[in-house]
Amino acid sequence: MSEKKSFAVIGGDLRMIKLTKMLAKEGNLVYTYGLEKAEELKGVDNIIFCDKLTEAIKPVEVVIGPIPFSSNGKEINTPFSDQKISIRELMHILNAKILIAGTITPEVYDLANDEYIEIIDIMKREELAVLNTISTAEGAIEIAISNTNKIIHGSKVLVLGFGRIGKVLARKLAGLSAIVTCAARKDEDIAWIKAYGHKSTNINTLGENLADFDIIINTVPHMILNEERLTYVKPECLLIDLASNPGGIDKKVAKEKELKLIWALALPGKVAPITTAEFIKDTIYNIMKEIYKESR
Repeated sequence: MSEKKSFAVIGGDLRMIKLTKMLAKEGNLVYTYGLEKAEELKGVDNIIFCDKLTEAIKPVEVVIGPIPFSSNGKEINTPFSDQKISIRELMHILNAKILIAGTITPEVYDLANDEYIEIIDIMKREELAVLNTISTAEGAIEIAISNTNKIIHGSKVLVLGFGRIGKVLARKLAGLSAIVTCAARKDEDIAWIKAYGHKSTNINTLGENLADFDIIINTVPHMILNEERLTYVKPECLLIDLASNPGGIDKKVAKEKELKLIWALALPGKVAPITTAEFIKDTIYNIMKEIYKESR
């Protein structure tokens, strides 16, 4: 994006800190609020720390919020601040602005309609979703390596689901010489699994065959490994659930059976905050091009 802009970054995690720094270093003016504990931003050119929410938002057209936007439905996420910023207050101050944030609930959209705010959920952007799969896949492999007493080479790994994450994860595991089986429901997905050179199985037929695997990684946001299916999983198998709440593996049953289960949420921000921030920045620039092209 050649033309420099002004942004407000309100709250957010380490990804937002890295993003703020990148935007500023590229010559954009960035007003911040809810990031006062972010020491690495202090003294950086083009970053302005504001004492009030209104001071950060008033000079800009585009406000960047947290990913995810809120954890409790009342306040936005501000892990690098002691400030509590209510969603209602933010929406009121945002009147007639553009808000770019992630994982936004329908209730927030309802509030935005009352205040004439244009909301863009960046997590629904295809380019960011695709790029984030890389960090998620590498993070899952890192977890697998750290939590098993065998090498990945030669391990029998089952990947549940063959969507964006499943495809990238299976390919990376195969690159490490794991014996990869992918499970899906649709015939076309089963065909693609075979085309990629992986072993395939239908999710609907999972049962005794679950005992074959050293590692099982779920990517499906629906219950797949229920109580009945978990009875077939061998005790030493590592279970990794990458799916958002409620996940695809019955956590209560896994705990009762003393199975090793790791629920790994939001891996891109945890394993690669700088790379993820770059992906977010590029996506924001794409959004800006679309907005200003339409407004001409």
